[in-house]
Amino acid sequence: MLTVNIGAASRDRAERMLGWLASRPEHVFLLTETSAGTGTTYLLDQFRQAGWAVINTPDVGDRGAALVSRIPVVDQAPPLREVAIPGRVAAALLDTQPATYVVALYVPSRDRSQAKTERKQRFIGSVVDALAELPADYRDHLVLGGDYNVITRTHRPLHPGFLPFEFAFLDTLQEHGLADAHAQCQPDSQPYSWIGRTGDGYRYDYLHVGKALADRISSCAYLHETRDQSLTDHAAQTLTLHIDATILDTGEIAEPRDIPLF
Repeated sequence: MLTVNIGAASRDRAERMLGWLASRPEHVFLLTETSAGTGTTYLLDQFRQAGWAVINTPDVGDRGAALVSRIPVVDQAPPLREVAIPGRVAAALLDTQPATYVVALYVPSRDRSQAKTERKQRFIGSVVDALAELPADYRDHLVLGGDYNVITRTHRPLHPGFLPFEFAFLDTLQEHGLADAHAQCQPDSQPYSWIGRTGDGYRYDYLHVGKALADRISSCAYLHETRDQSLTDHAAQTLTLHIDATILDTGEIAEPRDIPLF
């Protein structure tokens, strides 16, 4: 699986992003900062035409998340309680053994204003409530990923300005038995998935897995070529899990190179 913030890509950048994604070996993409613009529309339409499953709840007035899968979707509406901003969540139960519940998540960013702070806190609170209400089997087989717009309490450097509710979000994921894939694979490293205008690095993008999947993690890494190639200002994160996947009706899972680029 791979998650990447596509930065509300324009049509031109979306074509280049599609070319990069088409070269990747992952079976599932969790895309964040999608939009109602022509770039996101083009990108998701190309995946649909190639036979991929696409889960997306567009919101004309906001940015969102999308789930794109070469693995068949068993259920597009698993029991995830409605969150405060529905378009920022894309979820599906995938046809794997064991069954895997995948959620793409795009947490709002904020500035120092009360309105944006309250909006972010309300959204995070609704996600926490939704996770708490999930059946245990779904939560144990969950892969949650995307741009959370928060950093860990152990982040180096520990940037000032983050509020208790932002740190608490990652704490709560851990309390629910969700393992930070990067922390499990490379516990002593401090990657940055976004670099600010001042050159400061932040780890904003994550992949978490439920406790029934934690021992199935084979590898994970941050990929900075998305930033180096100016496809987006975020690094992507990739995760490999040892899970048996049901193949598509065509008899084989389509290779990414088969996606029409134009």
